[in-house]
Amino acid sequence: MLGTGVLGSQIIFQTAYAGKDVVAYDINDEILAKLPARWEQLKPFYLRDLPDATPESLDAAVSRIRATSDLAEAVAEADIVIEAVPERLDIKRDTWQKVSAVAPENTIFATNSSTLLPSDIVSAVDRPSKFLALHFANEIWRNNTGEVMAQEHTDPAVFEEVARFAEEIGMVAIRVKKEQPGYVLNSLLVPLLDAAATLWVRGVADIDVIDMTWRKATGAPLGPFQIFDVVGMTTPYNLNKDSSDPVKREFAERLKTDYIDQGRLGVATGRGFYEYGD
Repeated sequence: MLGTGVLGSQIIFQTAYAGKDVVAYDINDEILAKLPARWEQLKPFYLRDLPDATPESLDAAVSRIRATSDLAEAVAEADIVIEAVPERLDIKRDTWQKVSAVAPENTIFATNSSTLLPSDIVSAVDRPSKFLALHFANEIWRNNTGEVMAQEHTDPAVFEEVARFAEEIGMVAIRVKKEQPGYVLNSLLVPLLDAAATLWVRGVADIDVIDMTWRKATGAPLGPFQIFDVVGMTTPYNLNKDSSDPVKREFAERLKTDYIDQGRLGVATGRGFYEYGD
């Protein structure tokens, strides 16, 4: 697993919980040193949401995780490499070029990119037939979808192998029939989040009012800003900071100044648009 942020760490833990050995890679040991605390944060959610989770099964999951900042070591014996690095095309391409240079020939490559198409990235890999997208939703242990999306060079057998892998780690495999920015989930979700951000930036309504309106009128369990807190502030910031839309750029600036710079990164840090307890 490349990347140990909010979603990357969830993918790591869920895959290990499903019984597979996982190597967690990130760019330095300082980042990796935070992982044990992340596992302790995730355990109560598994105990709350999954009837079969026990302290023993969660400890066993942790025992199947190994962390390293050495990329060659991380992928040396990998059957599949899943990438969840920051949502920037240059970073993703650079990452996959480096992985291609050290990964075994049989290794399958999968990007978890939320907005970029696999065809945007495939030129950076040395095995186009084994490259595709595998996208997860946040809170992966209960929002358990795995969207599988190929690009034109993906071997159909690899596509099915990745779909089976998704099912093996407890996901409902969503076979996306053609490339679509945002897959199925984010094609539905992103317009909602963009509309909420616009309402806030333009001063139409306050955050709590926007969320309450959506919950009351639709019966949804979370409002859009609560969803932002689950996703974390970094992803929407990166997606909006260079936008040609001035409203989206202002939204990113507010995220940076009022939230990211203040350590309010969302549910993962206990503070975002809202405050969260234990």
